[in-house]
Amino acid sequence: MTVPAALAEIVDDFEALGESDKVTLLLEFSSELPALPDTLATAAMEPVPECQSPVFLSVDAADRSSVQLFFSAPPEAPTTRGFASILHQGLNGASADEILAVPADFYHDLGLDKAVSPLRLRGMAGMLARIKNQIVAQAGDPNPASQP
Repeated sequence: MTVPAALAEIVDDFEALGESDKVTLLLEFSSELPALPDTLATAAMEPVPECQSPVFLSVDAADRSSVQLFFSAPPEAPTTRGFASILHQGLNGASADEILAVPADFYHDLGLDKAVSPLRLRGMAGMLARIKNQIVAQAGDPNPASQP
C-alpha cells in the first residue's frame, strides 16, 4: 500500500488494536478534527453526499508539494468526524502526488469493517475520492492512471 507516512502510521495504530479499541480510537480522532479557519465558510465547501451525516470538504492544492485539507462535520456524527480527522491528519500537508497514489480502499486496512457499517465506510471512500478530484481539478494530474 502506498500512502503518506502520517497515514501509514495511523493505519499501523489501528492494525495493532482489537475491535473495541479501534472504535475507541476512531472516537478519539473525532474529537481531534480541527475547526475551520474563519476565512472558510461551509457554504463554499464541497458536500460529501456519500456520507450519512452532513460533511463538507475543501482542498487547497495550489502548492502541489503541500496540499491543505479542510473538513466540516457535525459533533453529533462522531464516526464521520473520525473519518474526516483520519484523512486530515494522514493527508494534510502531503504532496498532491502522494494523495493521488492512496488506494481508494485503503480504509479497509484500518480494520473497521466489523465495527462500522459498509455505508459509513463508503462515506470515507467518498471523502477521499472528492479530495483527489479537487486536486486534479486544481493542480492537474501528471499521471491520469492515478485518478480515483
